[in-house]
Amino acid sequence: MLEIAVQMDPLARINFAGDSTFALMLEAKKRGCRLWFYTPDLLSLEGGRLTARAHPIDVFDDPSRWYVLGEATEIDLIEMDVVLLRQDPPFDLAYITSTHFLERIQSRVLVVNDPGHVRNAPEKVFVMDFPDLMPPTAITRDRAAIERFRAKYGDIVMKPLYGHGGAAVFKVTPRDPNFGSLFDMFSTTFREPWVVQQFLPEVAKGDKRIIFVDGVAMGAINRVPAQDDIRSNMVRGGAAAATELSPREQEICARLGPELKKRGLIFVGIDVIDGRLTEINVTSPTGLRALKRVGGPDLAEPLFDAIEARLAALRAAG
Repeated sequence: MLEIAVQMDPLARINFAGDSTFALMLEAKKRGCRLWFYTPDLLSLEGGRLTARAHPIDVFDDPSRWYVLGEATEIDLIEMDVVLLRQDPPFDLAYITSTHFLERIQSRVLVVNDPGHVRNAPEKVFVMDFPDLMPPTAITRDRAAIERFRAKYGDIVMKPLYGHGGAAVFKVTPRDPNFGSLFDMFSTTFREPWVVQQFLPEVAKGDKRIIFVDGVAMGAINRVPAQDDIRSNMVRGGAAAATELSPREQEICARLGPELKKRGLIFVGIDVIDGRLTEINVTSPTGLRALKRVGGPDLAEPLFDAIEARLAALRAAG
């Protein structure tokens, strides 16, 4: 029986119908694994020992009673077989610290996704390794640079570099009277640079989320924004629909797949609008439940097949 610890957000925040971490836990239970739940603030590093105050957890595919927690106890994470690194951004120093902690057990425990590569591949920076696949994009907090970009490309989108779920994503027009106030707000709210990207009008027809399992694209959903919104994230009112990959999207997947596999990024979701790559989501990708709900495959199964194969390889190497 595999021992699997799940590092995630508080359970009260979980969307039963759409949470991919819950889908992974259901699959782990089906395979006879023992599950432990903890939040990242309950990690402790003392000497060379990494522990977490964790609860044994049982899960059920029932919205009226989807989990039961046992009594909290201290677990030594080196005694786990797998740790699922599944808390949502913000990708801040607390998040980064947890990746440093989890790297210390990687010689014996499979961490999914690889914490070092999660740290080194934040979704809106890693994607810049593939500029020919993207719309024109700049990462900056310099007003003059943003003004030049806006003058060149017209309508643009501004969003936080380490944001998630569509929060604080704004469309700015070439003569937008709100630009100055928006720049001031971003400057006050975010210490890091932010993403400035050419607006793609085709987002009205959908933002495609493509899910990779160990470097292979295995399913996709098209997320259509709600009326009068540019954000297609389902937590912002976007509607999911079944879809197929275009030849251009297949080309993008072929380029990305080997790099994702090499980095130990087993579960990844990329975002594509009108044949152009906008993000590579590696921290806590979503989409498993939505994909299954629109008639696509249940990718929790191949994901756990990949996890078990990677774990076997880790043990063979050790």
